[in-house]
Amino acid sequence: MVGLLAPFVLAFCPPAEHLECDCCCGFLYQQTFCQHAPLCGPPRPYIPQPGDIFLATDQGLIARVGHKIAGADGVHHSGIIIALPDGSLGLLESGPHNTLRIRVMDICEHLSSHTCQGDKVWIRQRCEPLTCEQSACLTEFAMRQVGKRFALARLGGQLTPFRSRGPIRTHWMGGPHGDRHSYYCSELVTECCVAAGLLRAENCRPAATYPCDLYYGTSCNPFINRHFEINCYWLPPTRWTCQPCGG
Repeated sequence: MVGLLAPFVLAFCPPAEHLECDCCCGFLYQQTFCQHAPLCGPPRPYIPQPGDIFLATDQGLIARVGHKIAGADGVHHSGIIIALPDGSLGLLESGPHNTLRIRVMDICEHLSSHTCQGDKVWIRQRCEPLTCEQSACLTEFAMRQVGKRFALARLGGQLTPFRSRGPIRTHWMGGPHGDRHSYYCSELVTECCVAAGLLRAENCRPAATYPCDLYYGTSCNPFINRHFEINCYWLPPTRWTCQPCGG
């Protein structure tokens, strides 16, 4: 019965662009693929929408050294904005602030918590808002992952020769798995995008994708660099601050 009613529900549900916060959530500056670019105004209010991608640095030595050894470049955390079942929005992340579970958090509070620690925060907004169907698929997949474990062991494996990310092996390793028992942050974001139909499964390697790949849309990994389509559907990263004079 639910399947029969689905087309009618989608036909009358509000477009995804209306599933946004009632007020602004901080401020955005210039779009740039340079992590070290200074803030350039004028700032504009940030109105979150489903499908926006969150990215942040981490001041912790372990996070910085671990990413450096794995070949990642400067961005350590990632998450994705989703519409919650009650119609509000939340930020889905695996292992927020180096914890070990997947959680949905208040968007403004979580972004602010990073800037309070001295981290840089960026948002990659969608070029076009999600359709109602895309947003519903994103919500359905994301909510199934809440409470699952952070993939600590597999993340550690990225520091070894047996990882799924390599100049040749990524052609056949690290592809989408859908529902798993655990994810690390950029893996979860990429799996969410595949599940919602925002990225093509055959072009994605979630288990070989790092936050810096989500940031740049290019990669030192040949397969990801050639096939990852994030720059086609998301705007360049934009620095976020909680106040218009922040930095």
